[in-house]
Amino acid sequence: MSVYSIFFYLIAALMILSTALAVTRKNMVHAVLFLVISFLASALLFFLLGAPLLGILEVVIYAGAIMVLFLFVVMMIRIRATEGSGFLLWHYLGAGGLSALYVAACLLLVRHSGPGTGAPMPAAVAAPADFGLYLFERHWLGIEIVSLLLLVALIGVLHLGLSPAGQRSGKGGPY
Repeated sequence: MSVYSIFFYLIAALMILSTALAVTRKNMVHAVLFLVISFLASALLFFLLGAPLLGILEVVIYAGAIMVLFLFVVMMIRIRATEGSGFLLWHYLGAGGLSALYVAACLLLVRHSGPGTGAPMPAAVAAPADFGLYLFERHWLGIEIVSLLLLVALIGVLHLGLSPAGQRSGKGGPY
């Protein structure tokens, strides 16, 4: 096993561990910080695989801009730990069922989306402008799916951040 392989597997293990910790933390600030570690590990994997543009974009867009925004939102709306929040088993089953339905619908759309969506990118395309043109011309469905996921995440943050109408305290906050 080469040094390259050892680094790859160590960074991949770090990414999986930090993602698992991000999902299981009750403190939202800690979860966001573990997700930043996961994004940075993902960027390192892109660098190791010979895609420095994707690694830089991962750091700038995800670990930089989006996660800092999430951290500020979590700190501004003061989401506390979810101990005793009243979540029942059917909440988890409903969320899991909806997620499975969404994944099945996405797989069905990708399978029946038509020709040209699964073609590999030619090796000669190296400039970021060419990469963007290729991405938006041939893989528009994947981009639409990602944008829908970001919209669902935004709606989820708004749902978590808004308190019920009768419980607004008037103390600080963005509202």
